[in-house]
Amino acid sequence: MDASLLATLNERAGDPDRAILFTNATIVTMDPALGILDRGDLLVRGTSIAAVAPSLREEAGDAVVIDATGMILSPGLVDTHRHSWQAALRRVMPDVDDLAGYVMSTLGRFAPAYRPEDVYLGTRLAMLTAIDSGVTCVLDFSHNSRSAAHSDAAIQALLDTGIRGVHASMRPHFGDWDGQWPADLTRLRETYFSSDDQLLTLRVATLATDEIAGPDLAYGPRLAQVARELGIGVSIDAVFGTSSSKAIVDWARENLLHPGVTVIHATGLTGEAWQALADTGTTVALAPTSDAQIGLETAIPAVDEALAVGIRPGLSIDVEVALVSDMFTQMRALHAIQRMRAVNAAYGTDTAPSRITTYDVLDFATLQGARTNGLGAVTGSLTPGKHADLLVVRAGDLNNMPLNDPIGTLVLGTDPRNIDTVLIDGQVRKWGGQVLGVDVDALRRDIEASRDRILTATEAGS
Repeated sequence: MDASLLATLNERAGDPDRAILFTNATIVTMDPALGILDRGDLLVRGTSIAAVAPSLREEAGDAVVIDATGMILSPGLVDTHRHSWQAALRRVMPDVDDLAGYVMSTLGRFAPAYRPEDVYLGTRLAMLTAIDSGVTCVLDFSHNSRSAAHSDAAIQALLDTGIRGVHASMRPHFGDWDGQWPADLTRLRETYFSSDDQLLTLRVATLATDEIAGPDLAYGPRLAQVARELGIGVSIDAVFGTSSSKAIVDWARENLLHPGVTVIHATGLTGEAWQALADTGTTVALAPTSDAQIGLETAIPAVDEALAVGIRPGLSIDVEVALVSDMFTQMRALHAIQRMRAVNAAYGTDTAPSRITTYDVLDFATLQGARTNGLGAVTGSLTPGKHADLLVVRAGDLNNMPLNDPIGTLVLGTDPRNIDTVLIDGQVRKWGGQVLGVDVDALRRDIEASRDRILTATEAGS
């Protein structure tokens, strides 16, 4: 992209009616009514998508015109569950064997050593990485809120990066903390989330059962009431197996499940639990590489189970201490795993395999992810009226050329190096392949110092 265009956009950044016209692009809207435009225009006005059509030159007025020939425009990707504070410890345990290994090391040993500034740096790094890889909306499952200052630091990192962020707040599993949660959610709501029309939203973060960290963190009437009084959603992590299945059925009977509740992972659940989720409109966040690589319960992402009851799930990254950071890998992993299972189940029979498609996984990573985060009316598709969270992807790069199928190219070909431009709420956050507003060398020094201090403190305390 031309640097002079960026300068023009920056000069007009304060104009609430600033218009940007992308022309001659292949547009993957992920809106069922609009579909794919092989060659079309998209007009952004202020923070929102104003129009999508084959030609919009006459409607564009004084818009800054960006020739997107050879590019794919798509919705920004949506992450429904990431523990962002851990980013300084990326791949510290790449071959972790099970959930217990992760819990006892990251949550039991490392997490108590975190200061608010460590939470800020880790969360900021995770969000900048998300933007770089085309993720424009992240649910930050912030479960190291040892004090009000820790929560403030996590939220400030979301604000400073310009991400569309969902701060899901939870107290730590282990170690000393101030005992401020969940009461502090009221302060957070009043301080940072006073408007429902802003980049950041708030949710309660909790666990399914008391098996990992005791009853105070298990979802139930108390935390449901907190969320109800604050008018916010709930994200429930560690939803696994028979104990979580029983909890889900109990929640349904107690009217604690609804579309504002998300269950995360959902591996190894019973049919009765799945039906309860479907009947109540509860949303589901899958973590394809986490389930498979760490080996959570059945180790198989529960996409077939979700689809069988009519639930289209969102996708998530989960923990960067052991996993990849980008959504393209999540889509590809889920696509390959499900299709492998489908063919394997039909092998030697006359049954036709029931396989998901590249459209399905892109839908999970965009529109369904937004719905899962409670933002389905805001983002997730290039629908006029929604906020302008979008990607400009170079389809002419070596790994993407020639462009034959745009969805196949996005899912199976594209990686972060192909993302030329990222807009979030109409603001440019990546341009010409570079994330804006970040001194990478300074961030590297800060994050390495944070990591070194955490590891040293952990060794000293062991």
